Amino acid sequence: MAITIKDVAKLADVSTATVSRVINNDARISETTRAHVLEVIEKLNYKVNSIARSLKSNRTFTVGFLAPEIANDFFMTVAQGVENSLRGHGYNMIICNSNESADEEVERLELLMEKCVDGVIIAPSTANGEHLKILSRAGLPTVLVDRLADGFDCDAVLVDNATGTYKAIHHLLKRGKSDFGFIGGDMSLTPFRERYEGFTRALAEFGIEVDPSHVRLGDFHVDSGYRMMKELMELKRPPASVFISNYFLHIGATRYVVQHRNRIPPGLFIASFDDMELSDVTGHPGLTIAQPVLQIGSRAAELLMERIAARAQGEESGPPRVERLPTRLVFHQVNGE
Repeated sequence: MAITIKDVAKLADVSTATVSRVINNDARISETTRAHVLEVIEKLNYKVNSIARSLKSNRTFTVGFLAPEIANDFFMTVAQGVENSLRGHGYNMIICNSNESADEEVERLELLMEKCVDGVIIAPSTANGEHLKILSRAGLPTVLVDRLADGFDCDAVLVDNATGTYKAIHHLLKRGKSDFGFIGGDMSLTPFRERYEGFTRALAEFGIEVDPSHVRLGDFHVDSGYRMMKELMELKRPPASVFISNYFLHIGATRYVVQHRNRIPPGLFIASFDDMELSDVTGHPGLTIAQPVLQIGSRAAELLMERIAARAQGEESGPPRVERLPTRLVFHQVNGE
């Protein structure tokens, strides 16, 4: 026999109205009662009739998550953080991939709107946010993650890229590291631009000018990291230290170092942004900058839930908020150092 809402109410010793309010994420329910009822729902394996729920609340209890590259570990970890948070609100998630294309991004957003999602979390594929205005025109709550979009104002959650990079380079300069090279991605995108700003600020405080011949920019893929490290190491005067501005560039750069050790200056020091799962085994970095990736996703989901709840109740939820989460330095042993 199918479990009903009355069964849940009886075991939880609450009214069916209270169970309904918990299911519909009513803000008037205390956290203690909410947790208790959700525990009973899980125990009984009660399945909510999603169609009836949507008709009653005018919500689908589904949000969209749109990333430029879903094969990217970073974005999938962000998605995990989003889902972890959504689950506690009774929400599901549809994941879409824009393939780093603004045109495909619009197609996916139109698809999500056809699915009547209650909100969208998106890592924009480009710095120009004009095409994202279809979301604001539709009145759809939106939160950006990892990067901002020019001309499109909404809530956003990212890390303090500039400060994280500044602290890393400042620390290394104090330890005597110098003659830095820089490997970065598309400077129109928030993370790469801000990381370069932090890099140059730290050098400037020590009276060091950036050597343009030691700066390499491209996209954020492994093969680009390999190519740019190759270019730096083949210079007549290669840098003694290299800062790499994301995990995948770092993997490619390290691959080149491992394959061409005879071309690498003795004592080459590599630092990089992102301390992902394989950072300990890639062989070379002495310092990485860790992002709270799961927290980026979970915080974005919480902001979105606040906007969705305010919209459902016809309330104003205030101006857009941009939250920057702190990073931390992670030190790795290199050749016994």
